[in-house]
Amino acid sequence: MQYDVAINGQLKQVTVVRRNGGFAVSLGEREWVVDAAQVEGHTLSLLIEEVTAGSLDRGAAASSREISIATDPLTGQFVFGVGPVRLPVNLNARRTWARRGDEAANGSGPQRLVAPMPGKVVRVLGAPGDPVAHRQPVIVIEAMKMENELRASCDGTLTEVLVQEGQLVEAGMLLAIITPA
Repeated sequence: MQYDVAINGQLKQVTVVRRNGGFAVSLGEREWVVDAAQVEGHTLSLLIEEVTAGSLDRGAAASSREISIATDPLTGQFVFGVGPVRLPVNLNARRTWARRGDEAANGSGPQRLVAPMPGKVVRVLGAPGDPVAHRQPVIVIEAMKMENELRASCDGTLTEVLVQEGQLVEAGMLLAIITPA
């Protein structure tokens, strides 16, 4: 799965693939093998090994990190905590990268709400044909015992709702479409 990840305003393109019970994570030319385990409610323990460029051999010794994940109730952004450092993170899962001039990429086309991670739909806050306002919550997903609100990025009309409450969803799955006003 490919993601656009904005950390402190910097946009990065990250690819995450399940591999051998863990994840292969790549950013540009760098790649890591990550083993993730949930420690408690909103905390993950990560074992991270960098893969040596041009080979399948792993690089230096693994490092271990604990990260906490929360959602800012005002902005809907994820907040990742690594030790004492808190980073606001916007995460957008994509099946393909947007091309320059793509209507959805520059905000003039329909907004596609996609699941940022695997989870369960706990609330659908609208029906097709309902008007929505900018930043209005549309769908709430529970993942790793956290609720994540997916909000409208513009004023418009909820044209499609492709999920229902209680449904399990995968990362990147299309949940709803909003047509701008």
